[in-house]
Amino acid sequence: MNYHKYELKTDPETADILVAFLSNSPFDTFEEMHDGLNAYAPATASEAAIEAQLLDLQSQFDFTWHKELVLGQNWNELWESNFQPVVVGDFCAVRADFHDPIKDVKWELVINPKMAFGTGHHETTWQCIAAIENLPLAGTKVLDYGCGTGILAILASKQGALEIEAVDIEGESYRNTVENCAANGVNNVTARLGTLSAVQGRAFDGILANINRHVILESLPALSNLLKPKGWLLISGILLTDEAIVTEAAEAAGFLKKDMKSRGNWLCGVFEKLG
Repeated sequence: MNYHKYELKTDPETADILVAFLSNSPFDTFEEMHDGLNAYAPATASEAAIEAQLLDLQSQFDFTWHKELVLGQNWNELWESNFQPVVVGDFCAVRADFHDPIKDVKWELVINPKMAFGTGHHETTWQCIAAIENLPLAGTKVLDYGCGTGILAILASKQGALEIEAVDIEGESYRNTVENCAANGVNNVTARLGTLSAVQGRAFDGILANINRHVILESLPALSNLLKPKGWLLISGILLTDEAIVTEAAEAAGFLKKDMKSRGNWLCGVFEKLG
């Protein structure tokens, strides 16, 4: 598949805000740069709609942008040149299969992201990895909602989750999750292509949701229905400025906030279902 790469030049704080807005668009991959970010959208997506949104955002935020076509066969070369290993304390290291093994960590994950989001580089995924170390995962049934590369589902399995379902609306994410599970020797993750309707009627002990504010707010009631009483919900992909609105919506959906941490401009929270 061919992609359009939009190079957005701006400061780091504005880049974070733009990711939050653009996550609701056809963009399915974001790459942090020292002078902004690169946002990737399938070449089949409406360029007119994307560029109208960018022009609207330019009236609110200070940034410039440039577009170029990235041919599908060049993608591996592109991410290999930019993807560096990620280490989260002594708990977890994330690398690609062309990197040397990383020692002195509890878990080492091999993630080859292709066009799927979630390598551990972004503050949201990094925080979710760190939070998983302290979640009660042993013997549990878990949902990874918006699984991307499958990184969180794979780590949940390593931490003792008995059964994991991973769902994403993007075909590339679904396929990448299947491939990355195999690469890490994980065979208890069931990947599904679709929305939450693909997992309706299942009672989970915990849910991982590293997506964006819009999807999380929209999905909170459904996520509550999928959880057992006292089940936990880990959410990320929300900005510091959105803490109040997300917490209020979570409480309205029957959740109690247990923990909230931040890294950069991004939040990661753990909630418990009441009842």
